[in-house]
Amino acid sequence: MPYPSHRQIHPLAGFPQVCFIQNTIQNPNIIIGDYTYYDDPEDSENFERNVLYHFPFVGDRLIIGKFCALGRGVKFIMNGANHQMAGFSTYPFEIFGEDWAQFAPPPEAYPYKGDTVIGHDVWLGYEALCLPGVQIGHGAIVAAKAVVTKDVSPYTMVGGNPATVIRQRFDSETIAALLEIAWWDWNIEKITRHLDKIVGADLAALQACQ
Repeated sequence: MPYPSHRQIHPLAGFPQVCFIQNTIQNPNIIIGDYTYYDDPEDSENFERNVLYHFPFVGDRLIIGKFCALGRGVKFIMNGANHQMAGFSTYPFEIFGEDWAQFAPPPEAYPYKGDTVIGHDVWLGYEALCLPGVQIGHGAIVAAKAVVTKDVSPYTMVGGNPATVIRQRFDSETIAALLEIAWWDWNIEKITRHLDKIVGADLAALQACQ
């Protein structure tokens, strides 16, 4: 076969720290695209431990696109981490039951940011942290230890705490063209045939592959 199968758990022989995590996820509210990998020498198959406060009764989803590279220690804080903030105390008395249960606020009192969505061909660096509901666009790069608190535009590099824009990877016209090409949606045979154009930097050559 001229390309690896996305059904492999560990695509690099003798190197189990790289895992195509689509094949190891059990939680139906975590959706991982083909060929997205997590790199962790301790336990690359157990990526779900990095998705924090992801309670099924909240119902939010973590969606990660295809061909994403996730560095060791990448973490996602989900909406279940939020506490209500309308009153004087943020302490969740109600979860401990007994007489405290009667003081449970209505569900809408808890902040809810929606699904966390990572686009295709995104690189999340070592120990990057994404907060609930952020949207990271296709082709973006998140620096090591960055804390992503708001949406990241496609093909944009961000870093820091909170993460701020370092620069766009390409000019706006090139970004628009790359989003239109959407090579990640091609079948794997076509991707393999034109891989030199995908990893290259000649936009006209890539456009000619369509």
